[in-house]
Amino acid sequence: MDDFSPSDLKTILHSKRANIFYLEYCRVMQKDGRVLYLTEANKENLYFNIPIANTTVILLGNGTSITQAAMRMLAQAGVLVGFSGGGGTPLYMANNVEHAIEWMTPQSEYRPTEYLQGWVSFWFDAEKRLEAGKQIQTARIEYLTQVWQKDKDLKQNGFDITANTIKSALQTFSTRNQKATQNSELLLTEAQLTKTLYKYAANNTKLENFTRQHQGSTKQHTDKANDFLNHGNYLAYGLAATTLWVLGIPHGFAVMHGKTRRGALIFDIADLIKDALVLPWAFISAMENATEQEFRQQILQAFTDHKALDFMFEQVKQIALGENHEANE
Repeated sequence: MDDFSPSDLKTILHSKRANIFYLEYCRVMQKDGRVLYLTEANKENLYFNIPIANTTVILLGNGTSITQAAMRMLAQAGVLVGFSGGGGTPLYMANNVEHAIEWMTPQSEYRPTEYLQGWVSFWFDAEKRLEAGKQIQTARIEYLTQVWQKDKDLKQNGFDITANTIKSALQTFSTRNQKATQNSELLLTEAQLTKTLYKYAANNTKLENFTRQHQGSTKQHTDKANDFLNHGNYLAYGLAATTLWVLGIPHGFAVMHGKTRRGALIFDIADLIKDALVLPWAFISAMENATEQEFRQQILQAFTDHKALDFMFEQVKQIALGENHEANE
């Protein structure tokens, strides 16, 4: 432990880190200067190393505990830690808890302030907030187009960016997005596009009678699609939360979802990648009757292949500074 300093543990930029961990039924601890998780199998204790310098998010699910020493090392490495329900997805309860996940961010008084200052310089102006929302939505479509054009696996599963349904939906979305004069119009346009994409994906993967539900079971394939959408979206929220924390922008400075969700800037930024990656793979995995672990591995690989975290950093920086910006986090 004495051989490392916080600066040593942050040598990999957050936008370049490869790992997101979801852990359950284990104990996370510090041992010999490393962060490990301990599981029990066949009356045997098994230790597994967590490469914290190359990790962005750790989600602790059912049956987990973590030591103070482990949290100290995770904080030094700038790893975002969250507690969640089973599978990393939210729990909806009768006591009005919005979702059963709580992010614990490492405390640092020395993060750069330029992105926060850039963000608040426009945030209090409603028209400029609207323009930032439009910029996010435009980038969202550009990313979807780029990913669907490039990804051979998506093409093989019928996700074709040149399909008439998709071309028409994207064109309508772009036109309405640019003409929007208030935030409610952006949200309505977003909802209409997502509904069209759900229908296209369900038809494409032969999942009949699909209805979007934010609480689902795995009894039917259509319910599996909902479960995978929920799971994948929360992984995207983890990437968004990491991006905003590293750049020092509070989650309350939303540009679209602020009136409906607390900490809603996470939802705004996650929108950049959800349709391009989470949506198609949720339906493909449901069609293939994949397990939750198989879906998680697939979607995390897709995040890496298409540099989702890099893309989030780039877009947030551009909005904050009002220009292309290549500076390190």
